[in-house]
Amino acid sequence: MAAATHAAPAAAALPEDRPLVKIERVGKRLADGTPVLRDFSLEVGEHDFLTLLGPTGCGKSTLLRLLAGLSPATTGKVTWAAHRTLGASRTDRELAFVFREPALQPWGTVFENVFLPLRLSGMTRHRADETVRDALAAVGVSRHAEAYPRELAPGVQVRVAIARAIVTQPRLVLMDEPFGALDAMTRARLNDDLLAVWKTHRFAVIFVTRSVLDSVYLSNRVVVLSPRPGQVVRELRIHEPYPRANGDFQVSSRFNEHVKAVQRALQASMLGVA
Repeated sequence: MAAATHAAPAAAALPEDRPLVKIERVGKRLADGTPVLRDFSLEVGEHDFLTLLGPTGCGKSTLLRLLAGLSPATTGKVTWAAHRTLGASRTDRELAFVFREPALQPWGTVFENVFLPLRLSGMTRHRADETVRDALAAVGVSRHAEAYPRELAPGVQVRVAIARAIVTQPRLVLMDEPFGALDAMTRARLNDDLLAVWKTHRFAVIFVTRSVLDSVYLSNRVVVLSPRPGQVVRELRIHEPYPRANGDFQVSSRFNEHVKAVQRALQASMLGVA
């Protein structure tokens, strides 16, 4: 059965959470006319940890690029804090992006890589020193401050990329499968550390992953997309308390129930059943 073509309703932010970003009927076509997103609507709360799940090519990464201002939408609009068009009057320091690859500058030390966004905004190294070191400490890489990326394990490189993202104290962090290439043990540690940083700094996260288990463990909201062109076909709330790092949640019947619900939603999406 073909996927439904009608516009999915906007998924509301948590009742206790004010909306930070509102995506309204956004569409995106490639240069050759291929539709990637169609009538995509979603609200993100200012402290949400929201995960996007969907089949390959459904537009998850494209949506992040639109939010970051790296690519324009073909139709629809995105507003920031329910008042301003995202990318028009938002300051660059309100949003950060963690890519699939850490994309660290090989000629710069860890400190210099994390300092980069502040340097580009005009801040001196002396003035930024404490802020950079706080970001390094938040992700556990302080001892690597003078190391170069080539000297770091892949998991440490990802930590540095996260430090670089949070150093500007953003309101929204976009994360495009940043842990996808890591082994399971490293990914599990990073999941816990990311949640700790998120709870401390209180930014919103839009996280793209292919892992149903990670989506349930990390998120308070899981949004399932249809096959290309991507639309919101289902939102699942993970009403479980944080922190979740003590191990009890992952071995609980509640965790398994959430995982099954997300898996069923993904299967229905693939079959075109909203």
